[in-house]
Amino acid sequence: MRILKKLSSLGPSVAIVSTLLLISTACDHGNVKVEPTNPDILYIGRTFTNDSMDIEFNYPGVTAMLNFEGTGLSMSAKPGSGQFMVEIDDDEAYKINFTDSTSTIVLADSLAEGQHSARIAYAIEGHEKLPEFRGFEIFGPGAKLLPAPVRPELKLMFIGNSITCGYGTEADSAQVHFSFENENHTLSYAYLIARALNADFHMIARSGIGMYRSYGGDIKGTPGNRMPDLFDRTLYYSPDHEWDHSSFQPAIICINLGTNDTSLELFDNELFEEKYNEFLDHLRKVYPSSKIVVLNGPMLNGEWLEKVKASLDKVSEGRENVYRFDFSPCTGDLGYGADWHPSKGQHERMRDELLPYLQSLLAEN
Repeated sequence: MRILKKLSSLGPSVAIVSTLLLISTACDHGNVKVEPTNPDILYIGRTFTNDSMDIEFNYPGVTAMLNFEGTGLSMSAKPGSGQFMVEIDDDEAYKINFTDSTSTIVLADSLAEGQHSARIAYAIEGHEKLPEFRGFEIFGPGAKLLPAPVRPELKLMFIGNSITCGYGTEADSAQVHFSFENENHTLSYAYLIARALNADFHMIARSGIGMYRSYGGDIKGTPGNRMPDLFDRTLYYSPDHEWDHSSFQPAIICINLGTNDTSLELFDNELFEEKYNEFLDHLRKVYPSSKIVVLNGPMLNGEWLEKVKASLDKVSEGRENVYRFDFSPCTGDLGYGADWHPSKGQHERMRDELLPYLQSLLAEN
């Protein structure tokens, strides 16, 4: 099998030309164009179908899955959509990038005849790039779309900040600054846990977001730019489309917020607790049966760690089906990602810590 990562070293223009040549060649055998709204594409995560019948989204981890027969597959997306991680059959995942001049990328060609599967996960945060799935094309002898993969029964939700997004996971030191090139949500603890449990999942996360106060904001809070203000939207910063919570009822919701609320060493614990309690009340209203795990992330230490832990203990106490869990703090023994964020190894440690705990909660059902 040949895949685009073997063309990427030649530059985006060559990759696009190669893409077009491959599609042109495939036309001799009969191509099958798959519209993005085709019901045999399984989407995971919050998405919105726009007037052009394309699939909009902007949360990390949003995934398209399909089964097909044929010897190759290409994908179309809005130019500038950014990075995705691609898995074809059981092969190792690889990254593709829709630049401002890229609209179609060949995901695989020269596949053996027979059934194949594709899984394409958004690797970054999309609130700036506003990505869209715009369909697929299957080519080669016997090309056809097969019935959609079965949607997993288990549903999980992760609500968080840059840690949950996978900020800087591909950087090799804390001195490296963030870029979309070194962010990879599929290396985050949240994505790793969702895959380990074979779950249908929603990742409601954005770098810098807080519960009452987002990064660098006023100590009294950042109204309009914090998780409780944005959570009910299908797309971040777009108030036009409210999410239908009844369409996705998670068994477990994990909340990892509080790090940005203490940014620049400014923190009002009473305001934090007030907003956290309001948010927990809202979650219970829209997800009456979900178990909620209140997490403390690994980036805090010292005074701020103790303050946030005390507040999280307080808001969790006495609430039915609300649980507390603390990750081990980052110590540097596994290195750091960009800007002192958890490294790939630290995220794997976080997975190994939280996964058994979630499994124990699931076993109680």
